[in-house]
Amino acid sequence: MGEHRDQFQARLKQINRKHEALSAGYSAKLRPDGLLVVRPHRLRTRGSGRSILLFVAAVLLFKSFLMAALGFGSYDARVQTLAAGSGVERAGAFLMQADPVSVFVARKIGPVLR
Repeated sequence: MGEHRDQFQARLKQINRKHEALSAGYSAKLRPDGLLVVRPHRLRTRGSGRSILLFVAAVLLFKSFLMAALGFGSYDARVQTLAAGSGVERAGAFLMQADPVSVFVARKIGPVLR
């Protein structure tokens, strides 16, 4: 008797999972053999890989522009000042510290800015 109850609970759990998946939207397609197949819509995330890549590129370009405009010495001094501040300022200093990519780009655009 207990095994029948377990099988019933498993079937009920599967039905509930399918119901939750289909409640967000679904699409139905008729196969060539006449069977109607219903599939749930995939949930799309708001952030895609392209948007994350563009954000990282924008941050690196911004850092490079600041390095080229202020000069490397002044930029490093300002980042050190940020590192001595509160937790949020320390996080900003960590993000804004010089890295090889932004230094390379700053050296390339530096002559254009001056």
